[in-house]
Amino acid sequence: SLTNALVAFNPSSVNVNSEEDMYRAIVKILGKFPVLVAWTMRKKMSLPLNYGDTSLGYVHNIHKMMFHKPNEEYIADNVVIEALHKLLILHADHEQNCSTSTVRIVGSAHTGLFASISAGISALWGPLHGGANQAVIEMLEAIKADGGDTSKFILKAKDKDDPFRLMGFGHRVYKSFDPRAKIIKKAADDVLRDLGIDDPILNIAKSLEKVALEDEYFKSRNLYPNVDFYSGIIYRALGIPTDMFTVMFALGRLPGWIAQWREMRLNKEPIGRPRQVYTGYTLRDFKPMDKR
Repeated sequence: SLTNALVAFNPSSVNVNSEEDMYRAIVKILGKFPVLVAWTMRKKMSLPLNYGDTSLGYVHNIHKMMFHKPNEEYIADNVVIEALHKLLILHADHEQNCSTSTVRIVGSAHTGLFASISAGISALWGPLHGGANQAVIEMLEAIKADGGDTSKFILKAKDKDDPFRLMGFGHRVYKSFDPRAKIIKKAADDVLRDLGIDDPILNIAKSLEKVALEDEYFKSRNLYPNVDFYSGIIYRALGIPTDMFTVMFALGRLPGWIAQWREMRLNKEPIGRPRQVYTGYTLRDFKPMDKR
């Protein structure tokens, strides 16, 4: 709703046939969206809003707005900044996933950029798309609450009659190790080592990771840790609340949504109209109401 509200302050953004207005809308949302993300997180944590710093780079500035403590000098950890940078880049675009397709289908009706992006954000409301890394942390917390015995949950995951599923393993598209996960795994290792964090939840995660990379059951089924597994670990290590993970996903995906929307507008693509193939009855007997 905050994203859509930007239209009220930028009425020209709805003019999708003007390249100048389109460019202004893109610049505006790239600048304002990180502010909305930082404000939302700090509001949830009862912290005052931090203003941006034009002398800092994009990711550096996002980190400052999210984590700068009042009345203290802001000093960023380069390892943390680099990890956050990689997370945002690797989430920027990823084929025609649910939210990206939503942005395109809504934008194809000549809907303005802000409303189209808002539609994409709404698609993230569903846990099958936007809540994957949050589900990873919630699973780890459940394992911890149960005593922290990962071997017990590994056995449950192998039992086809058990409804339990390991979150953050395997991928619908990748039938081998998620190439993004290789990069984020190293970033996660670097962050944990740099910050020296001793968190039982993260220790459980490392235990599950070791099993998944070595156990033949998982290897033969290509159930390797994916990007959601490692991104959740990094966000937790940075102190980002679990219910902000999907917001961070949207922050990373924003440039990709914009690029998809802009490409569609410049190519003057027609309105999206998926076809439907009817596979039901071709002929049915009609029974009058008084005989039913």
